[in-house]
Amino acid sequence: MTTRSEPGDDRADPGLSAIMSERRQLINLAYRLLGSLADAEDVVQETYARWYAMSAPEQAAIESPGAWLMKVASRICLNLLGSARARRETYVGDWIPEPLPEPAEWITGRGADGIDPADRVTLDESVTMAFLVVLEAMTPAERVAFVLHDVFRYPFGEVAEIVGRTPAACRQLASSARRRIRTSRAPAGPSAKQAGIVRDFRAAWEAKDIDALIGLLDPDATATADGGGLAVTHLHPIVGGERIARAYAEIARIAPGGRTFHECTVNGLPGLVARQDGRLLTVFAFEIAGDRIKHIWAVRNPEKLRLWRPVSRVAQAE
Repeated sequence: MTTRSEPGDDRADPGLSAIMSERRQLINLAYRLLGSLADAEDVVQETYARWYAMSAPEQAAIESPGAWLMKVASRICLNLLGSARARRETYVGDWIPEPLPEPAEWITGRGADGIDPADRVTLDESVTMAFLVVLEAMTPAERVAFVLHDVFRYPFGEVAEIVGRTPAACRQLASSARRRIRTSRAPAGPSAKQAGIVRDFRAAWEAKDIDALIGLLDPDATATADGGGLAVTHLHPIVGGERIARAYAEIARIAPGGRTFHECTVNGLPGLVARQDGRLLTVFAFEIAGDRIKHIWAVRNPEKLRLWRPVSRVAQAE
């Protein structure tokens, strides 16, 4: 998991380079808290705006600028999480966190290679789609307390200052969040094994083999899609392995010519992308328990796919 930031020399010289070196850490924090890289970037921008709104003596008086930036970003995220719940009540269909490709595949529009290393999120177990979906079900205070303590290793005394509760209360919040994680997430198998199951799913899907799809899906599996009202998709989760198999076989049957499926990495784990004549349509993330697929998340909202290349290197290699 991500470790806590250690600003180091920025205490002596809180200049531009020292302050900006915290950008990636702030992006990592805000993405985990908000599930959206676009929102995370806005949080980081606002955090820096507050830093530079202070006078030079005020900045110099701050012992650890890195810690100050993390505290401010956390508080902004905490406020946003409350309003995000209201926004998502009016969202068309289910809201799924923004999927992330491998860092080498990102499009950010900055730098000679189009990739800004400062905007890369560290892909570990705390950013898998299954993990983020569980975080989404938590209260804002639970989420912030858990992420700051369990992911970024902040002591509860500092978490309490950010959340506005006592250290004991923050400890309880993190403990409650931890229980949610344990009860909601399936034990993850080796990545190579998961990749093999996703590959088999892709082959069965392309063949419209309903029996093979049923064999790969947990009987109680759930498939959720996110079109955000901007792409056609099922508005409610499909529950049950057989129902998912038949629905996905029907999707493959009616898909126009030129549609292809390719294996990729989604939030650090094996996934799939669907393209139509090279144009990205959907990113699929999976949660696999044992030898079966337990959850499928299909993101079709184009606003959440801005980082994905129209044709990935994986697709070109195939």
